[in-house]
Amino acid sequence: MELIALLSTGKGTWGQVSGLIKHGDWEKIILLGSDFAEKFTADKKFEFIKVDLDKKLVDLKEEFLKKLKGKIAGTEVSLSIASGDGKEHMALISALLNLPVGIRFAALTKDGVIDL
Repeated sequence: MELIALLSTGKGTWGQVSGLIKHGDWEKIILLGSDFAEKFTADKKFEFIKVDLDKKLVDLKEEFLKKLKGKIAGTEVSLSIASGDGKEHMALISALLNLPVGIRFAALTKDGVIDL
């Protein structure tokens, strides 16, 4: 399964994304974030897509949709929204559903990577 993760704000939230990447078995990893998020590093190969998280909700959703179109091979993805705020989460979820692609929320717990 492919992992889609938002890299935004929130203390320690990049650690959750890093752990998901490290401990999950992903066919492809796509990370979305602002200029600042380009500094993110991981042990596994990933594709980074730069987005303007300061856009208004509808404009951000359209940017996510445009930049994700054609990048997802399967019919569903694992999604991490551990990082970011509600506006960013709504825009990303809406964009994925409009591709259309199904969503499974992924989280890293003490027991490993789980689907919620």
